Amino acid sequence: MIYDLAIIGGGAGGITAAIYAARQRMETILITKRFGGQMGNKATEVCNYPGFPRIGGAELIKKFVAHLNAQKCVEIKFAEVRKISKEDHFVVITTEGEEIASRSVIIATGADPRPLEIPGEKEFLGKGLSYCVTCDGPLFKNKAVAIIGGGNAGLEAGIFMTNYAKKIYILENGPEIRAEQANQDEVKELKKIEVLMNVSVKEIKGGKLVSSLIYEDSITKEEKALDVQGVFVEIGSQPATSLAKGLVDFNDKDEIKVEFETFQTKTPGLFAVGDANAGKYKQIVTAAGEGCKAALAAYEYIKKQK
Repeated sequence: MIYDLAIIGGGAGGITAAIYAARQRMETILITKRFGGQMGNKATEVCNYPGFPRIGGAELIKKFVAHLNAQKCVEIKFAEVRKISKEDHFVVITTEGEEIASRSVIIATGADPRPLEIPGEKEFLGKGLSYCVTCDGPLFKNKAVAIIGGGNAGLEAGIFMTNYAKKIYILENGPEIRAEQANQDEVKELKKIEVLMNVSVKEIKGGKLVSSLIYEDSITKEEKALDVQGVFVEIGSQPATSLAKGLVDFNDKDEIKVEFETFQTKTPGLFAVGDANAGKYKQIVTAAGEGCKAALAAYEYIKKQK
């Protein structure tokens, strides 16, 4: 079977694309390791999605998935994609070797957490170190934790952890917090949170589990230690785009270059939306909008092909 459209990714962009493809009666398959993307796994609380002044990321993704499941033309496959190739049509190849044929493809793979690349990071992953505060935060009830990163994700993680941890350190490597003012104002009101500036994280230490974090004060060059039982890494993400090598052009961040009216790549019929593309703004609502546009563009592309 050759599908009209294969969508890779189960976050806001991919699910929205599938909903709009279904409305056009396209034979569509959505392939994802799991539903949620960064919305489900990283967004502790969403305060800027229209219609929901304040909603948890996991709760919002459930609403997306419920809407998707109501569609009749979308097949859902839980798998990881290794590569996309193209001959007469596209072939999506999973890590298990299955080949899925489609006339068009939307890449909505989002981004993976950016690692610290310091001693102890790999050793303590799952043993006190995590990249997902919503997944693992409840495990640190009445413990001290460090959150590395002073952007929106870091501050939102800190706010979320006030429900569990007894003490929260937010570590920022620069001289100022880069988060939205609303998040900064909320953090200032929370006594459990202490923000440390000009911090260069050096090492994570422990025995079987994390017990401390070593950092250097970038101004005084003094090395210090924090006694913490948990470390959450919130220093940004890197796009999950390697599956499209040979079919697309990348910028210096490995984001896929697209034409921003249709989100088509240099390969006709291949589109990229959300955090996977080179767009400036990375928000749930922009990913959803791009998924909509790409699905409609894919529909027009298919019509011309037929």
